[in-house]
Amino acid sequence: MKLGLKGLTNTLAITIVVVLASINLSGCSDDNGHITLKLAHGLDTKHAVHKAMVFMNERLKELSNGTMDIEIYPSGQLGSERDTMELLQIGSLAITKVSASPMEAFVPEMKVFSIPYVFRDEDHLWDVLEGDIGKKLLLAGESVRLRGLAYYDAGSRSFYTRDKPIRTPKDLEGLKIRVMKSQTSMQMVEALGGSPTPISFGELYTALQQGVVDGAENNPPSFFLSSHYKIAKFYTLDMHTSVPDILLMSSHVWKTLNQQQQAWLQEAAQLSVGYQRKLWKASTDAALKAVEEAGVTIIRPDKTAFKDAVKGMHNSYKGQPVFDLMQQIADIE
Repeated sequence: MKLGLKGLTNTLAITIVVVLASINLSGCSDDNGHITLKLAHGLDTKHAVHKAMVFMNERLKELSNGTMDIEIYPSGQLGSERDTMELLQIGSLAITKVSASPMEAFVPEMKVFSIPYVFRDEDHLWDVLEGDIGKKLLLAGESVRLRGLAYYDAGSRSFYTRDKPIRTPKDLEGLKIRVMKSQTSMQMVEALGGSPTPISFGELYTALQQGVVDGAENNPPSFFLSSHYKIAKFYTLDMHTSVPDILLMSSHVWKTLNQQQQAWLQEAAQLSVGYQRKLWKASTDAALKAVEEAGVTIIRPDKTAFKDAVKGMHNSYKGQPVFDLMQQIADIE
C-alpha cells in the first residue's frame, strides 16, 4: 500500500502541498554546498521528541563541521502525520516523526508493537529495538520510500477513563475506548472487553468532554500534555503496549546525500535517541506526579488478568510472519 496525494482532500492540506512544492522543503544546498534538511512533526515544542530533534540538529552541525543542518517545523505546521508521510514519499519533505502503529499499513510486521504484552519490560523492548530485529524493521519501509533512522521512546500505553476505574479487563466491558487508526489496536481493545473507537488525537479532548468515548489509552506525558487528565480522572497503569516513535526519512532525499553525509545524519539521529530517552523518563515521572496532584486516581493493577485476556489474540496470529516475529522477540534474553 502506498500513500498518495489522494489522501490530501481538504483545502488546507492541498495548500500545504502547493506551498511546499514552491519552497522545496525536502532540503536544499546553497552555493557553498551547505545542506539544510527540513523536518516537520505534530508535537509541541515542550515535548521530549522535539527537544531531541533540536539536539540532533546541534550534533549534525558539529559532525559535519557546519555543512549540514536541520530546520524544524513543529506543532503540525505542515500538516498531520499522514500529510507529512505523504510529503516524504514524494520527496517534498526530508524527515518526520511517526508512531510505529500507523506504519503497520506499510510494514505489516510493525503491528508487533500494537500487540499487547509482547515485551516483558522496558529493557527487553530496547534490546529488540537496538538489535537486528529493530534495525530490519526500520529499513522495511524502503519499498514505499520511507526509511527509518531511529526509534524514540514513547513509553508504555495505559488506559484512562472519565467515570469508571479500570482494575481488571472486566471493567472495560461496555466502554467506548478511543484508539489510533490501527487495526491491531482495535483488536487489542476488543480482546480486553472494550469497544474500540478510532478518533484522531486532535479531536479526542472534545470527544472525552462530550462523552463520545468513555476513555482512551496513551502514555503519561501525552495524557498530561493533552490536558485529558482534566476530564479523565482514572489512569490505570496496565502498560499493555510499548509503541515507539520512529524518526522517518524520505528515501528519495536520503539518496541525494553522499555516504559521508548519510553517516553524519545517522550518527546525529542515534545520539539524539539517548538524549530523548533521558528526557522521556523525566517527563513521565513529572506527568504522573502532576496528574495525581490534579486529582487523578492512579491505579497500578495486577497485570496477570490483562495478559491472560489477550492470549487468544496472540494465538490468532499463528501462521502469519508477525507470529514468528513474536516468537523471536520472546527468545531474546
